[in-house]
Amino acid sequence: MCNPLQEKAYQALSTLGVAFERVDNSPAASMEDCHIIGEKLNTEVVKNIFLCNRQQTMFYLFITRSDKPFSTKDFGRALQISRVSFAPADKLMEMLGAEHGAATVFCLLMDPEHKVRYIIDKDVLDNLDSIGCPDGTLTCYMKVPKDILLKIPQLSGHTPTVIEV
Repeated sequence: MCNPLQEKAYQALSTLGVAFERVDNSPAASMEDCHIIGEKLNTEVVKNIFLCNRQQTMFYLFITRSDKPFSTKDFGRALQISRVSFAPADKLMEMLGAEHGAATVFCLLMDPEHKVRYIIDKDVLDNLDSIGCPDGTLTCYMKVPKDILLKIPQLSGHTPTVIEV
């Protein structure tokens, strides 16, 4: 049984004619779990980070390399915005239909009002041929071509912002 995010993810892959591989797994709770999944898929599982400003009026979905340390200060500086922090898990579910740990580029399909700004680390686009990401759950990951990071926003109407951090 698929959740609404999974349904949209697989529908988008079909619409775009994008081939993918998938692996079912026990719930991935850490980046260490994601490294093991990445080995099974023979690709890097990227970090998908959901952030917000202090007032929780601005939200960001940031995709970066799994081995790259994340700093809210560097992220904010790259976008020339003031402090950001990790958004609450209930906001992730409410706004993007994903539980904590299952954020993915496919979440953009759940944001028709474009309340979430989509940010990609340039390093991902420059140095990976494919990526591993959740299908909207903690128990299924897929390997997709990296250009999915630019194709999904075309479907959802989001404009990606590419930054160097």
